[in-house]
Amino acid sequence: MKDGDTIAAIVTPPGEGGIGIVRLSGPQALAIGKKIFRSPRGKDITEMPTFTAHYGHIVDPETEKIIDEVILLLMLAPRSYTREDVVEIHCHGGIVPLREVFELVVKMGARTAEPGEFTKRAFLNGRLDLAQAEAVIDIVRAKTSTGLATAVGQLRGDLSQKIRSLRDELTALLAKIEASIDFPEYDLPEVTKKEISRGCEGALEEVEGLLATAKQGQILREGLRTVIMGKPNVGKSSLLNALLRQQRALVTNIPGTTRDVIEEYINIRGIPLRIIDTAGIRRTEDLVEKLGIEQTQRYLETADLVLVVLDAGTGWTKEDEDLLPLLDGKKAIVLINKTDIGEEIDVAEVRERFPGQEVLPISVKEGWGLEELEETIWKLVFAGEVRGDHSVLVSNVRHKEALEGAGRCLEAALKAIEAGAPVDLVAIDLREAWEYLGEITGETVAEDLLDRIFSDFCIGK
Repeated sequence: MKDGDTIAAIVTPPGEGGIGIVRLSGPQALAIGKKIFRSPRGKDITEMPTFTAHYGHIVDPETEKIIDEVILLLMLAPRSYTREDVVEIHCHGGIVPLREVFELVVKMGARTAEPGEFTKRAFLNGRLDLAQAEAVIDIVRAKTSTGLATAVGQLRGDLSQKIRSLRDELTALLAKIEASIDFPEYDLPEVTKKEISRGCEGALEEVEGLLATAKQGQILREGLRTVIMGKPNVGKSSLLNALLRQQRALVTNIPGTTRDVIEEYINIRGIPLRIIDTAGIRRTEDLVEKLGIEQTQRYLETADLVLVVLDAGTGWTKEDEDLLPLLDGKKAIVLINKTDIGEEIDVAEVRERFPGQEVLPISVKEGWGLEELEETIWKLVFAGEVRGDHSVLVSNVRHKEALEGAGRCLEAALKAIEAGAPVDLVAIDLREAWEYLGEITGETVAEDLLDRIFSDFCIGK
């Protein structure tokens, strides 16, 4: 961020709509607004109070051409999103008026904002810590109400408070160690290895508790990557349509209808499923179908969950047998479909063939077993435990990696204590754990990492 820089961006999605917003932030935001805004009563926006809205027109001061009829909002520093002066121009939501208003504010001295630069300024100016700033994009991208609640909790500071509390504990421990090392001439109480060990164990327990939520948190943030697989014509696309509650995939009684991958997000009791309907796996000479099957196998490699669909009407076949090697190391739910028209598959035999996996008889056509399927998916994610509304989930991969680093350092400190190492060597591991935790809130983070984090944001946020 350069001193004196004022940034601007169109902050609403492109296209036609009821409203479009151009946002400015920085020391020249008011001056630029004053140049281009005309109030019917001749008001000067530099004399208007903060958090007020004003009707008027945007006018090119060089030509006196009226560009649009607008509402102008003022949010003055330090009580604004960025803690800078912020001006928002609410235009009609068309492509042309928005573009012309934006080009005008740039001509008047603003600079085009980089992706995430408004939120980056909020972080650099101390309004948000880094974990809270990252929660902003999670709120924008939330796919279910549960995912939204998790992101809102992080924006509120739930995770940050946990991390700061942990760092405070380590700070107090380090202070005792370093005081005893640096000031031996003073009669300070000596910190014992037992006290250090107890502090490390308590911190490690909290770190491991947070890490235990990471898988759930990542699923709520990114979606449970779920692949539907089976031989052709077992009802995979019908299952997708049933879960979506709409006709998304083409369904016929001709085997091999689905030749390409269909991907959708489905909300299952607050869990976002990134569900992928794939081509039926079988031996075929059809080139397009072959490519679809190869793509299916690639998706299986990265799947979090596989829904294996079998046909109760045809019984167990060689094509079903060919699916088994593809499931090595995968979590799967085996669905015996078409139970309304046949019972040629022995459920007990299927359980033997898929040891450790859930097996559910269903009928997609009649709607049988779909509630049980949703319940099973929910239990797989939350292990049957209902999460409290205010519990903290680690949903960000960067946070998970930082916690893992802190955990490794705390374990190393405990091993050093057990090996009889001097306390000053133990302090090195404790300080490194302290720094890893600081990366989460942004207190010990490098500039290049900040650039990388905020580059994932949309322009205007």
